[in-house]
Amino acid sequence: MSDWIIHSVGFLAQLLFSSRLVVQWITSEKSKRVVTPTLFWTLSLVASFLLFIYGYLRDDFAIMLGQSLTYFIYIRNLQLQNQWRIIPIVLRYVLLFMPLFIGIFYFNNNRIDVNIFFKNEDIPLWLLCLGIVSQIIFTLRFVYQWMYSEKRKDSSLPTGFWALSLIGSLLILSYAIFRKDPVLFIGHILGAVIYSRNLIIGRAAKREETR
Repeated sequence: MSDWIIHSVGFLAQLLFSSRLVVQWITSEKSKRVVTPTLFWTLSLVASFLLFIYGYLRDDFAIMLGQSLTYFIYIRNLQLQNQWRIIPIVLRYVLLFMPLFIGIFYFNNNRIDVNIFFKNEDIPLWLLCLGIVSQIIFTLRFVYQWMYSEKRKDSSLPTGFWALSLIGSLLILSYAIFRKDPVLFIGHILGAVIYSRNLIIGRAAKREETR
């Protein structure tokens, strides 16, 4: 498959990821507090699926790992916001089982080769480790957010989520520079700015509450 098609998939995914952050940021600025609109999770789910495909086409295990860990957390947040049931039932089943179907399809067609992912000449071991660590930290933000939301039975984005987002984003930016990956670089530049802004908004809101 040609590089321009592969990068188009990646850029579309990052465009959706960036769009969710812009929507969340504008909504929070208007509310003067950190809020989580439903559209944030909807765009996250679609973008995650596309970036998973991009990672596979790039033979990049770090990207695939990150998306695999967060995909179902996006679905769970839609459930917590009572928006998942609004989606047509057929589409719900497609979204739930599509990642599994893709894995089975590629496995049965001998498309999955562990050596490709872990012995890619374009990604030395130290860089692969950096990518994996970056994705794990970036993914932990959603694990933290999920546990936080489950306790409160309400989908929200706490301060810890934005702190982990910023740290993970900066690490992924480093990975993108070494990997020479424009998709990751462009996507996380904007993200780092918005994560920082949400931390500022969150602190300002807390100061107002304590007055």
